Amino acid sequence: MKISRRQLLGTAVIGGLAPATLIAENPAVQTANSYHCEILVCGGGPAGFAAATNAARMGRKVILLEKYGRLGGMGIHARVWPLMGGVKSPFVTEVHKKIGGGSFNPELADLYYADFFLHAGGKLLLHSWATEPMMKGNTIVGVKAISKQGTLTVHADLVIDATGDADIAVAAGVPFEIGRDGDGLVQPMSIMFYVEGVGSNAQYCGSEQAARNTKINDHETWETVTTAAQKTGELPETVGVVRTYKMGRPGKACVNATQINKLFGTKVEDLTLAELECRKQAIQTVEFMNKHLPGYEKCYISHMPSVIGVRETRRICGLQQLKRDDCITGRKWDDFLVRNAHFVIDIHNPAGSGQAEDHTDTQLQGEAASVKPYDIPRGCFIPQKIDGLLVAGRCISGTHDAHASYRVQNICMAMGAGVGTLAAAALQEKKSPTEVDIEKVQKTLFG
Repeated sequence: MKISRRQLLGTAVIGGLAPATLIAENPAVQTANSYHCEILVCGGGPAGFAAATNAARMGRKVILLEKYGRLGGMGIHARVWPLMGGVKSPFVTEVHKKIGGGSFNPELADLYYADFFLHAGGKLLLHSWATEPMMKGNTIVGVKAISKQGTLTVHADLVIDATGDADIAVAAGVPFEIGRDGDGLVQPMSIMFYVEGVGSNAQYCGSEQAARNTKINDHETWETVTTAAQKTGELPETVGVVRTYKMGRPGKACVNATQINKLFGTKVEDLTLAELECRKQAIQTVEFMNKHLPGYEKCYISHMPSVIGVRETRRICGLQQLKRDDCITGRKWDDFLVRNAHFVIDIHNPAGSGQAEDHTDTQLQGEAASVKPYDIPRGCFIPQKIDGLLVAGRCISGTHDAHASYRVQNICMAMGAGVGTLAAAALQEKKSPTEVDIEKVQKTLFG
């Protein structure tokens, strides 16, 4: 769909998008740099925008803070494409119908996300980085944010941390875990990028398993070719799989290959190193593709992300914890907020390349473990020790292995939809999130 400059600047509703003037139409109260609302959501990624939208749809006064200039999180800023993960969620289905499904257009999707929230009656503040919780004893009563106009203070009855890194929860004193057992390493950061000039004869390879099964010629597979280049230094030692995804436009593909290990997405110096190194790896990867992968001889980088892709940082300690076996066996919970989530245990190797598990003579880069559709219970979103706070997104309460499955965007969006509904119900019933009638919340979510 093409939208002209004149159309985007118009005041009429164009292509299902709300006019920008809706941003000012909100019942939340503002005085100078101080705001008051019922529910404050920190972070405008899939989890945050979903939480804010569902809470606003239930009649709550909601403010959504986002540190960047666009909603959508990693899918927009880090070019993480397509939207992955299966889940039973009417909200996710609704969003997919509007944005074009998992193969969304990242140039426009953020406008649709904003439209969902603004039509629900929420107040959106972009370029507002939530940094510091305001506390009254063990209860969070609001958040301070930094902005171009100075410090903003937002007072709220309930706060939802959807920062991805549990920034507000940890600053408030919520205990957390980081990394895997043993060495504490997290999944590596990566740059995903787009290439154009891809030939019509090109094959696409989206996983380690696909790399083993994709033939380059009579005696080599995608995996053996990349592993050989890795060993000779033609590819970095951490790049053992070059994953490619066919995009909607002819000749265009998304590439997920770069990887930098043993760095943490909560440390500024690590983030700086990762940004620079992974961009260099992207250039090296395309040179490899030009030389070795049929159909990619003339491809070139057409789009680089604004920020590094971060898979894993902090995970809060909640009232319940999702574990690996819960995902593998497809565990069901009576108090679920997310239903039938499914994505492989996708642990990008924290200390090497490929998957962290199942490296063999025939599986050179390992293989992800399969799961059965599983639920995520309410307690995973409710932190220990601190009241007035809920968490949604990849930083919920779960183990390193379980996190590797639920961290993907569709599942995080479903988390946000559930948490926003729970928060609104808690205010409506004048109860804590632990005391709310969960069956009523589930009925609202799933009908």
